[in-house]
Amino acid sequence: MSNILKPENSEQIIDIIKQTDRLELIGTGTKRNIGNLIVDAALVDLSLFDNVELYEPEELVISLGAGCRRKEIDKLLAGSGQQFAFEPPDFSHLLGCDHTGTIGGMVASGLSGPRRLKAGGVRDFVLGVHAVSGRAEKFKTGGRVMKNVTGYDLSKVLTGSWGTLAVMSKVTLKILPKPEMEVTLCLDELDNDQAVRVMSLAMRSSCDVSSAAHIPGSATMLRLEGFESSVRARVEMMKNLLKKFGDIRTEEQTSADIWADIRDVRHLSRDEKTPVWRICVPPASGAEVLRAIEDKIEAKAFLDWAGGLIWLEVVNHPADCADDIRQIVSHYGGHATLIRASTQLRKNTQVFQPQPKVLADLSKRLKQSFDPDNILNPGRM
Repeated sequence: MSNILKPENSEQIIDIIKQTDRLELIGTGTKRNIGNLIVDAALVDLSLFDNVELYEPEELVISLGAGCRRKEIDKLLAGSGQQFAFEPPDFSHLLGCDHTGTIGGMVASGLSGPRRLKAGGVRDFVLGVHAVSGRAEKFKTGGRVMKNVTGYDLSKVLTGSWGTLAVMSKVTLKILPKPEMEVTLCLDELDNDQAVRVMSLAMRSSCDVSSAAHIPGSATMLRLEGFESSVRARVEMMKNLLKKFGDIRTEEQTSADIWADIRDVRHLSRDEKTPVWRICVPPASGAEVLRAIEDKIEAKAFLDWAGGLIWLEVVNHPADCADDIRQIVSHYGGHATLIRASTQLRKNTQVFQPQPKVLADLSKRLKQSFDPDNILNPGRM
């Protein structure tokens, strides 16, 4: 059997699982370097599952193969004035790849962008999945509507599982219209603590802020979206609310680019030698956590999700950098994932946050139910 396998249908996936004891799943491979290293596994390329089976713009639903290219689907949706509201990130800058990835990788990683504050995450938009488990059993879950009362919502279980539970062949997703207008309010020269206060105040207001981020040394940014009349009214409300923090400038023409750069982590370098961490903490603690880390480690970072998401690049990292970061983050009830690292660092570091015993036991039971022989992406998580 070849070390690179390209199934064309679910039956071929079943045959591959029955004949192989270790499989690594990829679409275009853009996120292959995220997660623990997988060794001595045959590569399963799912890029042939690339058909759009159903797209009904008026029903806000799309069903498509897991191998569909994200970039092509984004163009398809944009043609009808629609989008994935959770803003899946494009890590081509961060990870040095040439593609935005596939729909299967988008769902398997479960990563969302700046609008997650308002719209929710990937799993909130997954309506249904067709897949093959590690037991070589074909199954489908969910449907074409949000309501699902038949038992466990397996679509949500598979989202963010990094391909360790099942091989997804088709995904059905809810989509939403693009906003008529978006404007970004920018406050310059705020320190991290001031920025977190501004973002917290904005998120608690009635102005319906969809995104809030802070680039240290640059600007604190708040995004307002919706119908033009509503956006313009809320911009004035927000200016009045925040005027005590200094001058506020508005960006309209460049707003989309501002948030694309934040979404795609373009404020950190392309240097693949420097580790990059994705750190989730309570939003009010964002500045404090970042300060505690920077007291120990030389780093470059910025805040998203109103302070709840820290993207951190370790500029000069000691060997025990991961222990320092995890100890600080755990103290604040957060978790940290190593997104970019050298092969050697990935070998010696737990990429994902170690789970508490209760969650770890639940994860083991899920793995045992879906993939008892540890065939799919073995060791990735």
